[in-house]
Amino acid sequence: MNALLPIPPVAAIEPPLALLAELTHRCPLQCPYCANPLEMERAASELDTATWLRVLEEAAALGVLQVHFSGGEPTARRDLLEMVRHAAACGLYSNLITSGVTLDAASLAALADAGLDHVQLSFQDADAAQADRIGGYRNGHARKLVVSQQIREAGLPLTANFVVHRQNLDRLPEMLALGEELGASRIEIAHVQYYGWALVNRAALMPSRAQLEQANAAVAQARADLRGRITIDYVVPDYYAARPKACMGGWARRIINITPAGLALPCHAAETLPGFQFPSVRTTSLGAIWRDDPGFTRFRGTAWMPEPCRSCEQREVDWGGCRCQAFAMTGDAAATDPACAMSPDHFMMADAVAASDAVAAAGPAPDLVYRRIRTAALVK
Repeated sequence: MNALLPIPPVAAIEPPLALLAELTHRCPLQCPYCANPLEMERAASELDTATWLRVLEEAAALGVLQVHFSGGEPTARRDLLEMVRHAAACGLYSNLITSGVTLDAASLAALADAGLDHVQLSFQDADAAQADRIGGYRNGHARKLVVSQQIREAGLPLTANFVVHRQNLDRLPEMLALGEELGASRIEIAHVQYYGWALVNRAALMPSRAQLEQANAAVAQARADLRGRITIDYVVPDYYAARPKACMGGWARRIINITPAGLALPCHAAETLPGFQFPSVRTTSLGAIWRDDPGFTRFRGTAWMPEPCRSCEQREVDWGGCRCQAFAMTGDAAATDPACAMSPDHFMMADAVAASDAVAAAGPAPDLVYRRIRTAALVK
């Protein structure tokens, strides 16, 4: 008589690697590609200090290794220093994602003393006038150059983050050179991803094919020249892709995102998806959210996938691509990401690029819609 074979155990849900703590939507910059939602949270709705400190403790207990303090501009929170100190006490590696314009030598020294591990400083261009125009902040670029030196003097590692698009991509070699000059240990070249404010400004920001090819060559050359000295991360726009990226490392697989008001999200744009009621850390523990919340389990893994994703050999590489992009372009969050050449909606990517090229050929770029709370009502 044959013995019954044991039933394989259900795979355990691994803890998230990182917590993205969006402390506030307040920001002195007004970037027209901001990843924050059009409906930004007011200061009065932000989580209080005690709740954020509890969330950090729960993150560490869950197995999170890194916390990224982000925004908006996280330094707008007066309790940032307390949060950094608490994150260090919990054993969390902390990264500050900042525009830098509100920082100075004293505040950076205090953050370093509190246990901050790393600073990621954003730049809008290598040209000061153009950087200030894109960021909507006068003399912002000059301030960032000063702050980058102060970051190094505080003994903190620096990542220089350049967000690129049609209006600055021709200066990518200068941006790479600037990152080297600043003494960055890492340079991130991130093409605009078209959600939120960037989707509103897509016609003005989408690069041409020729620009993208030149950018690819510039990054390849810089990687060869800087090998062993500076790491270069490069994120290309999905609109020119043949395969989708593993957005956020896969839905609810690597990162948990907390909004300023306390909503827990599988990714920073998930609030755009209809039919979801994401939980709040005000009332639910981080561990319960990660393991059990229906919004987090909805697109986790591969069982949810339609064809051609379900039978694709890349399904556990790209995890189906971006759910928010699928919804933004097709109206169906469960559709195959149009970035994939196998998607029946892939033509939408080429159509969007062609439309942007036509706008560019017709004359000056459209006026940018800047990130402002009062602007949101005008772009719905």
